[in-house]
Order: sequence, then structure tokens, then C-alpha cells
Amino acid sequence: IIAIGMDDSSIQIYNVRVDEVKTKLKGHSKRITGLAFSNVFNVLVSSGADSQLCIWNTNGWEKQTSKQLQIPVGHVAAPFADTHVQFHQDQTHLLAVHETQIAVYEAPKLESPKQWFPLETSGLITSATYSCDSNSIFVGFEDASVGILTGSTLRLRCRISSTAYLPNNPNLRVHPLVIAAHPSEVDQFALGLSDGGVCIIEPLESERKWGTPPPQENGAEPSNNAPVAPSTTDQAQR
Repeated sequence: IIAIGMDDSSIQIYNVRVDEVKTKLKGHSKRITGLAFSNVFNVLVSSGADSQLCIWNTNGWEKQTSKQLQIPVGHVAAPFADTHVQFHQDQTHLLAVHETQIAVYEAPKLESPKQWFPLETSGLITSATYSCDSNSIFVGFEDASVGILTGSTLRLRCRISSTAYLPNNPNLRVHPLVIAAHPSEVDQFALGLSDGGVCIIEPLESERKWGTPPPQENGAEPSNNAPVAPSTTDQAQR
């Protein structure tokens, strides 16, 4: 069974074996931007450009619940801002990534989410993902910096400045568009950059890990920059 998110806001449930669309799910008002299955609860979670999350039961494909992302006060989300979803390794906690926030919900009711909002100086969130052990969340921003949050509490563990992995050229407005976590190295991840480059990032051997959880600062980000050992491949020039 494959779930296919469509531009017309529907979700097609496709059976590969019989080459047939078994059903179409309708619950969003704008295009589908994210899908994730949980084999613990037998549900499909969908997210859309309408900033909405929907839970579908995979037995009868009925909608169990839906939640609207809480956009922070004073911020107007883009009318077609993508929302992406990913299940934690435990298949219970759900990571929702929106340009304005990182949120973690507990399936299947999606109640009382933990939320993290970046400072305005960072710009919008461009991408985020769990590390392979789900203990960290790697987050990319428009200003080309990268934040590393604790997966359970959403505390900012450290922040990687753009100067740690990009050439110091103010005329190049390069930033990460997508982040992928290494499947077995918990502190290593790849950045897909807006100039076509790919950068593999990990901590220095002397550091071994990404910082330590800072004290609570009412949502404010600490200013420490983490040392980093990047390896880059500039696809645009090769």
C-alpha cells in the first residue's frame, strides 16, 4: 500500500499488487506536503500547505482527528507553506516541521504538543529531521545556520554558524534547503544547499558530539557556535 499526496489536497491510497487506487482521502484544503505511517497505531498522518495535520486509520481509512498548527503571535505564515511530518523511532511521537516552528505531538490524538520557535534573526525554518536515533533534531534556517535540538525536550543544544561550512562570501546567499540524517552515525547529517551543493557535517573529533543541553531561557536561543568538521561537494561547479 502506498499513500500518495496530491496537489488537489486529496490522498490516494494505492495498492501496488492489484494496480488500483483503493480509496481517496479528503480532509485538507490545500496541497498535501507530508505523509508518515505509524505501525504502532496503524495510522497514517498527513500534513498540508493548510498547516493542518490529519490522522487516518489504516484499517478503514477513516479520519480519526485533525489539528491545526499553532502559528506564533505576530507571524503570518505563507499561504502555501509546506508542513512535513516524520515519526520518532518509537513510532509514537510525531515531528511536524513548519517554516515558523518545530512541534512534537504524541499520536494518535495529537494533544498538547511541544513547540519550539526560532528567533527572527534566523529567518524561517527550511528543513528539519530526526537523527537516526531520534535523540536530536537537525534544523536548517534561511540565514544558513543549523540548530541542533534535543529530540525529547526541544532544547537548543547548539547552533552551527554558516561560516563553519560555507565560504565567507556575503554575495552568495546560500542556505540549506533539505537535511538528511546519517542512518547509523547519530551526529552526522547532510545539507542540500540552495546553490546545488551538498555538505556533510559532523562534530570535530575533539568534541565528539553536538554541545550540551543549555539551561531554560524562555525559548531564546543561546549564541554559542559549535565547532564543525564539514566535507563539501559543490555540485554546481562539477
